[in-house]
Amino acid sequence: MNMKEFFKDIFAYHNHFNQKLTEQLLKNEIKLPERTIPLFSHSINAHQIWNARITGKEELGVHEVHSLRECARFDNENYKETLKILEERELKDSISYSNSKGVEFSNSIQEILFHIANHFSHHKGQIISDLRQSGIDPIVTDYIFYKR
Repeated sequence: MNMKEFFKDIFAYHNHFNQKLTEQLLKNEIKLPERTIPLFSHSINAHQIWNARITGKEELGVHEVHSLRECARFDNENYKETLKILEERELKDSISYSNSKGVEFSNSIQEILFHIANHFSHHKGQIISDLRQSGIDPIVTDYIFYKR
């Protein structure tokens, strides 16, 4: 499997479980801690922001809060945009951008995509913890279960 195929697989996995997690969050919305929906929104926003840095499109705010249904819609849009990036761009291409504090950086598309995937995993773990602390049995989101 080449790196582009690897990233297609990783982002299919994240999209699949983001959609499933959205369904579980919707079913339990009244039980969720205050931070859960803003945290999920942040994860989705960050993906969109990184895609926009690559494509030159307008960025969402990093801490914008969306309804869970909007999160699901944005997640699907982000996934499609990432697939388009993988089709049209080279992983070694360097992207110059400014972070939210206005500091300039440059990273390859491969580094950015790897960051997005790790960022999802980090926050997904926090959301799973929120569910457990709220007495909700979370769905299993491990990559290996996705591949089985």
